[in-house]
Amino acid sequence: MHRIFIPGITPPIQNSEPAWWFAFVGNQLLVRQEETISHIPYLVSLEEIGLTPVRTQFLGTLDNQPCYSAELPKDTLLPNGMSLCGLRELYATLDDDIFMLSGRAIQIVEWDRTHQYCGHCATPMTQLSHERAKRCPSCGLVNYPRLSPAIIVLVSRGEELLLARAHRFPPEMYSILAGFVEPGESLEETVIREVGEEVGIEITDIRYFGSQPWPFPNSLMIGFTATYAGGVITIEPQELVDAGWFHKHNLPKLPPPSSIARKLIDWFVATH
Repeated sequence: MHRIFIPGITPPIQNSEPAWWFAFVGNQLLVRQEETISHIPYLVSLEEIGLTPVRTQFLGTLDNQPCYSAELPKDTLLPNGMSLCGLRELYATLDDDIFMLSGRAIQIVEWDRTHQYCGHCATPMTQLSHERAKRCPSCGLVNYPRLSPAIIVLVSRGEELLLARAHRFPPEMYSILAGFVEPGESLEETVIREVGEEVGIEITDIRYFGSQPWPFPNSLMIGFTATYAGGVITIEPQELVDAGWFHKHNLPKLPPPSSIARKLIDWFVATH
């Protein structure tokens, strides 16, 4: 059962109760690892474990408990028993709600770090009190946290689905096709273009499936299904190592169950 997260901008007036701290050195999260489970600090402040952040951001509350993100100095000395890990490494070891908040946190930390000054006139930016945005007090430029929308699509042919291996994938793992939306494109146009560019086939019957925040580094992954309409698989070698049709009862190593890619694949196996 998912816990209830309520986004917020303004921290509690009395900062005296324990909070979840999503503390980052660069793009690595501070965690305590116990066998196959990872935990983030649950403290009144990071000073309790000897850490002084460069800056912090209030995220909101998780089941009424405050949540903060924090940027730590690059030369941070880690507390005993704690380590730094990238979010991809923690995908299967963090609680689902904590992982999703970790993705939110790293994007806000990075946005705050890279928007200290106005990109138009170089004046120090001011955090607005009523929304997650910064305004330049000199020229009025307003900046919001950036999102880069991307599509991900399961292409099917009868009881087969199209799977591919990208260069960055772990050994032997296959997944469905994905790509970023370009300026001026609709989501459906992106689906058609990405499939054509990466594997050279035509598709039809494009349908929306669902979406998932994807903090690698700041994407919103928008899922679709589509049906094969023609053509022979011809991979784009700069994007893919391999691609092919796989029967639903004979699948290779797949992405983790919590990913939208796996949710699409599991849905296909269950319904076709």
